[in-house]
Amino acid sequence: MKNRIHAILGTTALLGIMSFFITTSIVELSGRTDWILAAKRYIAYALIFMVPCMIATAAVGRSLAANRASALIQRKQARMRFIALNGFLVLTPLAITLYVLALRGAFGPLFVVLQSVEILAGATNIYLLTLMMRDGFNLSGRFLRRQAPKTE
Repeated sequence: MKNRIHAILGTTALLGIMSFFITTSIVELSGRTDWILAAKRYIAYALIFMVPCMIATAAVGRSLAANRASALIQRKQARMRFIALNGFLVLTPLAITLYVLALRGAFGPLFVVLQSVEILAGATNIYLLTLMMRDGFNLSGRFLRRQAPKTE
């Protein structure tokens, strides 16, 4: 059951971050400040759900790995530390700052630089979370190729 909860939480977190990235990309390309403001509002308020989701994903994952030791689990744990630091120290403050700047209509150079950093940090977390999912599938044996029975 814990495996399923972890999978649901992890998938939810990845899809949420992907939705932030896609939304941001679309509205930035549109150049419409009203859309950018709406996207920044969506992301800022969605953090109320996403932060606990990420924390819960990490907690359940740590619980699953408690009695297991492998190089794969160690890589996942190291990757998770980076994802968490990137999320809490870079992405969350940037999301809030960009929302405040958008509320003020301040779409100048500072906004552009911060938005660029957010896009890069978000893409990094998407990539790392995708690797985490792949490794989780490998740990669970979910998508192992089954060998065809030998026929003689």
